[in-house]
Amino acid sequence: MYANRVDERGSKVLPEWSRRVIADEEVERAVRRLDVPFNEFGLDPYGISQDHLITFFSLLAPFYRHYFSVKTFGAEHVPESGRVMVVGNHSGGLPVDGAMVLTSLLLALEQPRLGQGMVEKFANRWPFVSHWFSRVGQFTGLPEHAVRLLEDDRCLMVFPEGARGTGKLYRDRYQLVRFGTGFLRLALTTQTPIVPFAFIGGEEALPTVMHLKKAARWIGAPYIPVSAYGLPIPLPISCQVFYGEPLRFEGTGRETDDVIQGYVATVQERIRELIEEGRAWRRDAVRQGQLPGTGEGT
Repeated sequence: MYANRVDERGSKVLPEWSRRVIADEEVERAVRRLDVPFNEFGLDPYGISQDHLITFFSLLAPFYRHYFSVKTFGAEHVPESGRVMVVGNHSGGLPVDGAMVLTSLLLALEQPRLGQGMVEKFANRWPFVSHWFSRVGQFTGLPEHAVRLLEDDRCLMVFPEGARGTGKLYRDRYQLVRFGTGFLRLALTTQTPIVPFAFIGGEEALPTVMHLKKAARWIGAPYIPVSAYGLPIPLPISCQVFYGEPLRFEGTGRETDDVIQGYVATVQERIRELIEEGRAWRRDAVRQGQLPGTGEGT
């Protein structure tokens, strides 16, 4: 699909036709600036591909800039380099939040970061999807994968609510469900700071009123969301990402469950505060006519 050409740094580049049709110039510049050890073929030690990243984020960029009109706040709280976990709320029926957070890490930071998510196991059983996820750094959510990535000073995106988070119904919007504890033990084991974030607007973009669980079994998913308007297609609602200051915890990861649960509660409470800050900003912006689309995050 791509020509085997390299630039002056030895990095593989897209052929001219693909650059014109697919590649976004801002995305391509950001990918070239990533602190990732790509070799002369444009691949890193995990098999992540510069070409796939450029294509992937070039497809996401119009959604980030226009369809969801994402605004990112607190980007300065994400370290420019070194290991970090960005941890936030999951919402919206489909993983729109994950895609937009990954794009914000690439396009909204002064020094772009490649966010790497821990994908639900069922998604990596799908043909084609699994290959593309691995090429753009989104690996199956196994503890050994996460440990290795953090030890290599990567940026890991985590949703402790898991599929339970995206499965929330509209009536339960912005209510956090139970957090898993594995991410906290992982942070302690690898001495990784946690940057909390809130994603605002996902619930309004896809107001889920029910799930089709039996039909979902045919594709190996936990559910298929049914929106208030019948289609599992997000609306063009303006969304926001609010990053908070890094949280650091002392320990080795072998602490008792009570200690870990206390740390998890601290992270959860900080995310809840960011959600409320984000919803307040959103309500003010809507009242002042500053937001495109509809929905107030109430």
